[in-house]
Amino acid sequence: MHCGRAGGCAVAQGSDDKVKRQTGRQSTTRGTVTGKSSESHDPTRLYLNEIGASPLLTAEEEVKFSRLAQRGDEAARKRMIESNLRLVVKIARRYLNRGLALLDLIEEGNLGLIRAVEKFDPERGFRFSTYATWWIRQTIERAIMNQTRTIRLPIHVVKEINTYLRAARGLAQKLDHEPTAEEIAELLHKPIKDVEKMLGLNARTASTDTTILNDSGKTLLDTIPDEHVQDPTDALQEDEIHNNIEDCLAQLTDKQREVVERRFGLHGYSVSTLEEVGREIGVTRERVRQIQMDALKKLRKILEQEGISVDALLK
Repeated sequence: MHCGRAGGCAVAQGSDDKVKRQTGRQSTTRGTVTGKSSESHDPTRLYLNEIGASPLLTAEEEVKFSRLAQRGDEAARKRMIESNLRLVVKIARRYLNRGLALLDLIEEGNLGLIRAVEKFDPERGFRFSTYATWWIRQTIERAIMNQTRTIRLPIHVVKEINTYLRAARGLAQKLDHEPTAEEIAELLHKPIKDVEKMLGLNARTASTDTTILNDSGKTLLDTIPDEHVQDPTDALQEDEIHNNIEDCLAQLTDKQREVVERRFGLHGYSVSTLEEVGREIGVTRERVRQIQMDALKKLRKILEQEGISVDALLK
């Protein structure tokens, strides 16, 4: 289900058109019965009322319906979409006052939700909401980026600019400062003048320093989607899971934390064998194994509440 720019609501293609028609009739009926005529003319209110009737899915139901959807079950696919429309609204509200109306933001986010349902693999250990968040944000941020450009560029130029911006984003994370044109050119093996030209074009169409996100303070540069990522699982592990790793590890004992860090190559350590860790901390190989098992058991318990797989966290 997604909201059209004229205020209607739909759920993608095919049989989803039936839901679109049903939603329109139900919304009109609700306005008549309650006598709230003003509400019946408010498409945002109508839409929010309508999606509020869709119950959330439990973790077990997510697995069940996503498996059915993968096998082509249209009813299961629709259930997955409709049960997560409120998640789209929640995320869309964070992008208000950035150039798009709420219904437009919801429409874009719903496209991401539909894509997430199509791509979701329940066997990976993620809760669907965690996975879908990535797709929803991607589609909304792409729409905002396109909306904020006052000068339209040819698509091949936009793609080239995005290549430089992705490189700049990666360098900024590594260098802890905004990279220079020289640094970007060196990374991409491009002439400096080409980099400067493309970045100059981008500055004329949409400043990469413009903050477009409500709470995070991210800039347009931060929102450039990586077109080489075919599945967001890896990005999720960085954006949604690794952000919480410090909190998770802090709940382990010092010994457990060190074993986990050394075994899985965290915080600058190289991945080490049980024997190597044992030599470093002065215990036997078997003792390291026991400490690791206790630590992972504790981590699983902590992460279970978030619907995150510890295997994905430490992968």
